[in-house]
Amino acid sequence: QGNLVESGGGLVQAGGSLRLSCAASGRTFSSYVIGWFRQAPGKEREFVAAAAWSPGSTYYADSVKGRFTINRDNAKNTVYLQMNSLKPEDTAVHHCAAARTDYSSIFIPEGLNGYDYWGQGTKVTVSS
Repeated sequence: QGNLVESGGGLVQAGGSLRLSCAASGRTFSSYVIGWFRQAPGKEREFVAAAAWSPGSTYYADSVKGRFTINRDNAKNTVYLQMNSLKPEDTAVHHCAAARTDYSSIFIPEGLNGYDYWGQGTKVTVSS
């Protein structure tokens, strides 16, 4: 079993920055794909960004490309989402998730069903 815990959410003005953290425990996630998803009130959960085990193997939703950066520190079993130039439409509960993979693959799933472990989420509110 594994556990993911997000932190770093909060209230920020439009144009500001936040860094979210996803701390993994209970098992080794170093080969897993780690992704970030978000769910705004009244909307479905959507993909934001993800990183495979191989450095540089990342994928972003078009809506955050160029503004968000995902980084993983496998030594600390932690993944970060640096969010810059935040917009009011980024307001949502942000969840991290892990997809069970091994070192033979760097495929990054975009759908919710591709992920096996989920955190409870951290709320991000961007004021205009």
